Amino acid sequence: MRPFFKTWLTICLLLPLAAHATNREQRLPNVNGYTPKSHVSAPSSKNKQTVKRSSQLSSVNSKLVPPMATKESSNVLSRAVNVLGTPYRWGGSSPSKGFDCSGLVKYAFNDATFDLPRTSNAMASGHGEKVDRNDLKPGDLIFFKLKSRRVNHVAIYLGNDRFIHAPRRGKSVTIDTLKKPYWESHYVVAKRVLPKEQNQLRVVQR
Repeated sequence: MRPFFKTWLTICLLLPLAAHATNREQRLPNVNGYTPKSHVSAPSSKNKQTVKRSSQLSSVNSKLVPPMATKESSNVLSRAVNVLGTPYRWGGSSPSKGFDCSGLVKYAFNDATFDLPRTSNAMASGHGEKVDRNDLKPGDLIFFKLKSRRVNHVAIYLGNDRFIHAPRRGKSVTIDTLKKPYWESHYVVAKRVLPKEQNQLRVVQR
């Protein structure tokens, strides 16, 4: 009986000690303030980098919007400039799916109080008033005929002879200039579709 009693007593004494040691090992990371890198460090660092890149991009893009633009035209230009580099896609009208020329215009004017037609030709013959080339202002639409007898390309005027557009397949949303002989020779007409600033002030006063 004695050997059995000793064995039983030894087991009874060692079990609590083993359990205490195991629990202590499990609690050590929390006691020492240990935090797995995969849970906090990596994502927070990545998020900081993403936020930093995003703010840098916004800063660069904001410089492309001319200071003389009205509030509404600034909103239009900002939306267009923020998708610079988005690949061209025929029929596309979103940053995720890509843009064609009129799709980019529809996207940029999305917050406007009117709905633009879907094609460049319909835009040219529909909304807005014709604007002389020498009187172009930021936010005006400029139309071209590219290897066609009718208007088949549209862009948004930025100011200083620059415009933003989705050129063609294989290209991306980019900024170009009317000073280039190609665009100068294919230019057709410009239209102002945004309301005049005076009209906006009257609406606010009412």
